[in-house]
Parts: sequence; structure tokens; C-alpha cells
Amino acid sequence: MRLPIGIVCAISATIAPPATARDTKAWDTSGSVARDVLVVTALALPAAKGDWKGDLQALASIGGAFVVTTALKQTIRSRRPDGSDQHSFPSGHSSASFAAAATLHNRYGWKIGLPAQVVAVFVGVSRVQARRHRWGDVLAGAAIGEASGLLLTRRLNDNVRVVPWGDTRSGGVSVALRF
Repeated sequence: MRLPIGIVCAISATIAPPATARDTKAWDTSGSVARDVLVVTALALPAAKGDWKGDLQALASIGGAFVVTTALKQTIRSRRPDGSDQHSFPSGHSSASFAAAATLHNRYGWKIGLPAQVVAVFVGVSRVQARRHRWGDVLAGAAIGEASGLLLTRRLNDNVRVVPWGDTRSGGVSVALRF
């Protein structure tokens, strides 16, 4: 239980400076640090637990998001809000952060996943506040990262599966137990 609290404390120290700062550099730096913390956590936590399959899944998840994001950045020319280049869409920081957060959530559950998702949201907000991306760039990056994390990561204990579902008329959650 100390790990999620440690993640929250580390990220709180990162989030505090831009919350009061008006300059884009503080937001840019804080978002980059938060992304790095998420990626390192997604790779280091499985290694620390001796969960090498989880480590490979995290690497595949983050790597997959990187490949898709890079391909889209090269294909779709979109000028950044700060005018620095033509690689605004989608947000790479967001895709990496959400891939790491989704991997942690999917592999280890909500106690680790929820704080990681909150940090990933902060990274997305920081990219807009730093004027490096628009909201659409961030949402696309988040979707790529979440999809990568959910598709390429399996739950450590898959005796219990919770699967959300929905169609045009209704939605719900299916729970499957394996004995």
C-alpha cells in the first residue's frame, strides 16, 4: 500500500509548481517529469516484483503507443500552439503516460492504477497549459495510450475478470470468476 502513496507524494511535489506558476516552461517541465515517473514506475514495479511477464507487457504497451504516435505525427502535419513545429498531433507525452497508467491499472488493479491515471490526466493538462498541444491532441494521445495499455497488458491475477460492455441501447459490466 506504500507504493501508491509514494507515487501520489512524488507527483504532488511535481504538480505544485505549475499550479501556481503562469509560465509555460514550468508546466512543460512538470508534465515531462510526471510522464517519466509513470513510465519508470510501469517498468520498475514489475521488475521489483519479479513479474518479468508484466515488465514485457509494460514495455510492449509503452512501445506500441510510441510507434503509433510517431507514425501519426509524421503523417498528420499539425502545427503546435506555440508554433515550434508541425508535430502536434497526437500528444506523445499523453500517449506514453496513459499507456503506462493503463498498464499499471490493468496489471495490478485500481489501487495502483487510479493514482497513475490521475497523474496521466495531469500530464495531458500540462501539455495544453505549456502550449505544446491542443485538447484534441491530448485526447488522441490518451486514447492511443489507453488502448495500448489495455490491449497489450493482462491482469496479474486473471481469476477474476471485470469487463465493461455497451451498445446503442444499454451498457453494463460482466464479471467472470475462474475457480
